[in-house]
Amino acid sequence: MLQFLPRKHQNIIETEAYQEISSDHCILSENLHLVTTLLTSLLKKGAINQEQHKSTPPKTIALELAHLHFILKPHKPDTPLRPIVAAIHIPATEVSKFLNDLLAPVFLRVARKTTFINGIDLVRALEKYVTDGQLKPTTLFITFDVENLYTMIPRQGALEALMQFLERHLHNKKIGTLRIDDIMRMARLVLDTNIFAYENKYYRQIRGGAMGSAFTRTLANIYMLHWEQKLIQDQEADKEIYGRYIDDVFMTTNLTFDQVKKRLENAHRKDPNIRISYSIQSTIDFLDVTVSNVNGQLKTTIFHKPAAEPYILPYTSDHPRNVYHNIPYAALLRAARICSNVEDFDIERIRIDLSLLLNEYPPSFVSKHFHRFFQLNQAMPVLERLDSDVYHEIHQNLLHKPTRKEKQLQETIEDLDALPEPLQKKQLGIRMSCMQNITSKVDQD
Repeated sequence: MLQFLPRKHQNIIETEAYQEISSDHCILSENLHLVTTLLTSLLKKGAINQEQHKSTPPKTIALELAHLHFILKPHKPDTPLRPIVAAIHIPATEVSKFLNDLLAPVFLRVARKTTFINGIDLVRALEKYVTDGQLKPTTLFITFDVENLYTMIPRQGALEALMQFLERHLHNKKIGTLRIDDIMRMARLVLDTNIFAYENKYYRQIRGGAMGSAFTRTLANIYMLHWEQKLIQDQEADKEIYGRYIDDVFMTTNLTFDQVKKRLENAHRKDPNIRISYSIQSTIDFLDVTVSNVNGQLKTTIFHKPAAEPYILPYTSDHPRNVYHNIPYAALLRAARICSNVEDFDIERIRIDLSLLLNEYPPSFVSKHFHRFFQLNQAMPVLERLDSDVYHEIHQNLLHKPTRKEKQLQETIEDLDALPEPLQKKQLGIRMSCMQNITSKVDQD
């Protein structure tokens, strides 16, 4: 692990996101004062109520300054480092969560058409693309990711993008009792108090937001929404797919390689803060899906990262029995939704079978719950003889059946015209955890 130490310091220098600071005062105490002062001000003017004021103040018992650490990204070339600011106990944590819960549903309603929430979402879009007659033997797939998105977006630019977003999409320029000015004050507070300790020094994050702060993802999404508009317009004009999951983008194209490369290079030059690295191929991986154009025929399979191990919750671990009962069914359900043909589904079924056995699931248990999946979905011919017609039918039925979390997400978006749940007195804590689950990566079950 020692060989990665110089790269940690290099990351701090290269991103220009962190500024070393010195202070004769207690930084933690100063940040706590800023948070409590703002919340008291919002309470006095009626922007938040007493119940919300009780929910958002920091928990002083566990209060501590944030600290920086790095995790490796083994699936990326050269194994880069991802900076994580552990900020769960900082004074502004509850304000950050509150802002995320307040604004994430607004963003999702505005950008739902161009947002992929999981691989299933991608497969649905691709199959519609095929039905619309857009997939040709020469069609190419494009993926690109934004390098260090959370730490590269400029503070002022992000706040300006947030202001424009709120002014454009909020009815009556407010959400419940919170006006745009109140929301902006809370956003600035979260960014201004983003100070952490690293190797006996104090740093302020002067670009972007902390990866680990709930509000950072929503702020980055809003900034990216502004940046990507030209690409979205170009793709829509060409009747092509454009979809993004945070810093990962998927596109289809029937342009030539040189034409699409020029389009991407123009996007790359649009904003010096957004650096993209892209890939243009006929077979490509995005989220947990491998997408292939085989002579004008769409093929989708589950993508397994090379560094991933066949780990499933061990059967011998101490969990309620119903948790184990759901694992084989959920794994087969995901495979049936993503795999476009029965042969690839069967390969995935075997992989699931082996993973369960390696994690000490009894063979009789695995067989029982595999049969349960095929019986409930009237698909025994698929298990018995790989019937492609029956598989095609269950693939379509399961693919277009909304997942539980998708239903929750839709309800959240539809409720925006009423009173947002973060502003409902008794729902604040529940909705916080719910929104984190909805927006988590690779939401499949």
